[in-house]
Amino acid sequence: MSVYVLVVDDEPDVEALFRQQFRRDLRAGHFLMEFAPSASVALQRAIEVRDATLILILSDINMPGMSGLEMLPIVRSARPDVPVIMITAYGDTETRRKALEHGATDLLTKPIDFTALRREIESRIEQAA
Repeated sequence: MSVYVLVVDDEPDVEALFRQQFRRDLRAGHFLMEFAPSASVALQRAIEVRDATLILILSDINMPGMSGLEMLPIVRSARPDVPVIMITAYGDTETRRKALEHGATDLLTKPIDFTALRREIESRIEQAA
C-alpha cells in the first residue's frame, strides 16, 4: 500500500528541506510526500483523495489567506480519519491551546525535530498497514 503525507506551507524552501530530510524514505518508496502552498490547495487535495493512503497532514499555522488554524476544523470535518499536526515558529501556550482545541493531534515548533517527526510518520504507516 502506498501512503503519503501532505505538507502545507507557503514558504518554498520548506519543500526542499522536507525532501532532503526524508530523501532516503522517499527514494525507497517508503512513503510519498505531497506539498501544498496554501490552506485552500491543501483542503482541495485532502477532500479529493478519498482513500486511506493519506496518513498525516502537517500544516504551518501562519500563512497568507487562510491560516492553518482556520483550515484545521474544515479539514478535520472533511477528513476526520486523517491526523493533523500543526507547525509554528511560536510554540507558546496559547498557540498550542488553540491548535489542540481546533482538532490538531499535536503542535511542532520550528526548527522541526525531524527525528521525532520520522517516528510519528513511522507510527502512522504502521497504523495504516
